Amino acid sequence: MELQNRINAFVKLGAFLEQFTNKVPGRNENVEYNDVFFDGFKKQLKLAEERNGWFTSDTLRFALNAWVEALSLEHLTAWLQPYHITTDPQKEVAVIMAGNIPLVGFHDFLSVLITGHKVLVKQSSNDKHLLPYLARYLEHVEPQFKGLIRFTDEKVQNFDAVIATGSNNTARYFKYYFRDKPAIIRNNRNSVAVLDGNESLEDLKALSEDVFRYFGLGCRNVSKLFVPRNYKFDLFFEAIYHWHPIIEKVKYANNYDYNKAVYLMSEFDFLENGFFMIKEDAGYSSPIATLFYEFYDDPDELREKLDRDKEQIQCVVSRGFMENEISFGQTQHPKLWDYADSVDSIKFLLSI
Repeated sequence: MELQNRINAFVKLGAFLEQFTNKVPGRNENVEYNDVFFDGFKKQLKLAEERNGWFTSDTLRFALNAWVEALSLEHLTAWLQPYHITTDPQKEVAVIMAGNIPLVGFHDFLSVLITGHKVLVKQSSNDKHLLPYLARYLEHVEPQFKGLIRFTDEKVQNFDAVIATGSNNTARYFKYYFRDKPAIIRNNRNSVAVLDGNESLEDLKALSEDVFRYFGLGCRNVSKLFVPRNYKFDLFFEAIYHWHPIIEKVKYANNYDYNKAVYLMSEFDFLENGFFMIKEDAGYSSPIATLFYEFYDDPDELREKLDRDKEQIQCVVSRGFMENEISFGQTQHPKLWDYADSVDSIKFLLSI
């Protein structure tokens, strides 16, 4: 199959997904195979929401919107332009997916197929409803994909390479188990923001998107702030207040209540506003409904620290603080070429 055929199929998938990005899905009669797939995907979205309390309708629509934007002809072409992708014999690539946010493994799925390989997918039990249905849609709009996509609930075997994502403990197992295969192994990472105290209310409102989107469950969510010594959090709390309806979500509220109780019983110092807490802590991975913070005195020393800890960090949100920083409010809008852990998965897939 030619590369352009693969690109065109994913562009059509993006057009299909666009119908589901509003509160009320709107059928576009120009989208292919709607008579077969439109109503079925509505049911899959409902199932995803029912089976995973973190996958609210708002969260699902946000994820779909992100992929609609990415799966444009312009973005796909720009992403692949630097690479020499041929139609060499395919390899079978196992993709072991996380399930923390909807379709979190879709980039790996896309990358394997767009480079001409076969994909063997092992999904997380937390996110099992959407991708198999979208794979069927791809096989309809481009029949040459048939036979290239497999899903399994069993231990993956009979593959040539692997891309696996999991917790730190799981990643250690992956590294051992897949030690004889070409592999990309990803573990836990967190994102941070560096403030200098001169941020406006609008800057901090934008930052709140990086903190709260997906309930803070993604590796691109900001879980820690670095702030100047004696920083006052009044403006920060004002900026995040519009997120207060999040406490109405049962799973979030349960985590908030639990973590608050732990902090109180442990006599930790923390600040809170009825739906969110901030706590001074040297760690990077804060619990749900909590944001860690750490004071800094010397910006250069902080840059050195972030460089030393780069294996723990996915994104750095700041303004004019360092190279490769991300602007406030943009962590959940990655481009196709913003590779997880800065590992170029296309380059990897073309090398196996």
